[in-house]
Amino acid sequence: MNPRAWTFLSRRSPYSNAAWEKAVLQSSQRQEGGQMTVLVTGAAGFVGSHVSLALKKRGDGVVGLDNFNDYYPVELKRARASNLEQAGIFIVEGDLNDQNLLMKLFKLVHFTHILHLAAQAGVRYAVKNPLAYVHSNVGGFVTLLEQCKNSQPQPAIVYASSSSVYGLNSKVPFSEDDRTDHPASLYAATKKADEVLAHTYNHIYGLSITALRFFTVYGPWGRPDMAYFSFTRNIVEGKPITIFQGPHGEELARDFTFIDDIVKGCVASLDTALPSTGSGGKKHKKAQFRIYNLGNTQPVKVGDFVSILEKHLKKKAIRNIIPMPSTGDVMFTHANVTRAKHDLGYNPSTDLSTGLHIFVKWYKSYYKEGAGHEDMLKGYKPY
Repeated sequence: MNPRAWTFLSRRSPYSNAAWEKAVLQSSQRQEGGQMTVLVTGAAGFVGSHVSLALKKRGDGVVGLDNFNDYYPVELKRARASNLEQAGIFIVEGDLNDQNLLMKLFKLVHFTHILHLAAQAGVRYAVKNPLAYVHSNVGGFVTLLEQCKNSQPQPAIVYASSSSVYGLNSKVPFSEDDRTDHPASLYAATKKADEVLAHTYNHIYGLSITALRFFTVYGPWGRPDMAYFSFTRNIVEGKPITIFQGPHGEELARDFTFIDDIVKGCVASLDTALPSTGSGGKKHKKAQFRIYNLGNTQPVKVGDFVSILEKHLKKKAIRNIIPMPSTGDVMFTHANVTRAKHDLGYNPSTDLSTGLHIFVKWYKSYYKEGAGHEDMLKGYKPY
């Protein structure tokens, strides 16, 4: 089947359709050099689309799943999905909470690994729509875990947690053994809930599970709700950018991590994941359980970040500095990646200036005048 026909299938066809089943099976086939068959949830998302392409490129079987929600403009997700379709990756359009859909997928394909990246993203939006986070981040994860623990054989699971679980910690850099029981946002609370749920399913059912705590991921094909993206747009358009500061005038600092480094960490986590030890919902022996930070290890103050962005855009920003609102943002993030370096060979190699140069080049190309993409962001305000 021609991958170009998959867009129609993913949007229009019920999952009992024979053509739909054929597309799923074709996408799941390994090529020369492929070692695993992976279900990637959130495949049309920022990280999901990049990792899916990396896995497919080396020959792994990849099937995507995404609900294409409208938290940010869906057109960008469709554009990412088009890239995946051209690479031979079929994205199933559906909700992770749809048990019948998951049962159908797992019946069709014997997934060796799950890369679970689907989630309701964003810290500040949780104040406006908290139930979306419970539905996607908690309910969807439990639905997926239930399907995995009942599978024969059970797949190994790698999933996205977040640096936000460190919450109000003041000790830096953040290490995996630090306490994570005082989240600063509802989003962080749902990610902490995922880690607790993962431990429970690992302990009871023998699922092999790896949690990845991402630190402020940026890069081409990124999320418009992220600061680096909205800053770029506003600087290009000559509009003010909002920079938050703490109660005593402190600048926020973030451990900005380039997408290519995150992809390497995800792939290495999949490659080193041991098989699950249960079958049909019963645990036979202790299973692998891991948590890793994936960051750049070099926090940068937001003001300095903007200066680098100005250099690459060749345009000054109009800076509007205001007190940080009480919506769950934290003052700083800083990753200790010693464990990931030792176990995964993780070694972030892209500095912020290089990464922002690559992003700006992509941004200018994607939103160039006359391309039609700029219309999708008109009137859009990131949360």
